[in-house]
Amino acid sequence: MTTPGAATPPRFKRSSPRKKQQPRSSHRLAVDFAAGEAEAARASVAARATPLLPATPAVPAQSAGGIPLPREFFEVDALDLAPRLLGKLLRRDQVVLRITEVEAYRPNDSACHGRFGATTRTAPMFGSGGHAYVYLCYGLHMMLNVVADKEGVGAAVLIRSCAPVSGLDIIKQRRGQQTEKPILLTGPGKVGQALGLSTDWSNHPLYTPGGLEVLDGPEPENILVGPRVGIDYASSEHVTAPWRFAIAGTPWISAPKNTLRPR
Repeated sequence: MTTPGAATPPRFKRSSPRKKQQPRSSHRLAVDFAAGEAEAARASVAARATPLLPATPAVPAQSAGGIPLPREFFEVDALDLAPRLLGKLLRRDQVVLRITEVEAYRPNDSACHGRFGATTRTAPMFGSGGHAYVYLCYGLHMMLNVVADKEGVGAAVLIRSCAPVSGLDIIKQRRGQQTEKPILLTGPGKVGQALGLSTDWSNHPLYTPGGLEVLDGPEPENILVGPRVGIDYASSEHVTAPWRFAIAGTPWISAPKNTLRPR
């Protein structure tokens, strides 16, 4: 491409006279035409066989359905924050997810990571509300939690399931699944994978624009509640505590669903 104002490159003369071209015969023209048609056909087939990469322009927060929530929104008891997060949006780059299922984990909760106090792994959980707490589960799954309450409390809300809002092609690629069914994002490990998270995101402020953030979104009309999943090691009162919340009427909820009841 020529840049306006740039100098025109010099033209060089041929060192030898141009040879006079012989006119092509009708037979040669027909052969060339057929060869060109064949090449065009092959290019067309190749173009159909090679999928184009999806266009992934930047998605402004407003077009995703909301703006980043203020820090104060998160500085409440995890049991209050959990249902308030339903319907809110998680955004990282071009991927936007709607939160559809969560679990609350509180101080003095025998199922909470903070029950042993702050460690190298759980230190972000004892930060101020609105930060991310990301941990590796079973050496495979990245689990995203939203830290709740004031600094030093040690509480968080686990994001269990989401529904896709934008960036579906990227979500499928990261998940390694070419489906649009709820299995794509129903489960906390799937959410972490869809967002491309690692433990490096732990302690990241979710109320600041850019990176990983929580955006405002419409509140659900009805909410389901039930006991949390996979905490058999906890005390009986905490195993049965109805601290799991989900949007009623959506298929984007992880199993088991039969333990959920209207709030």
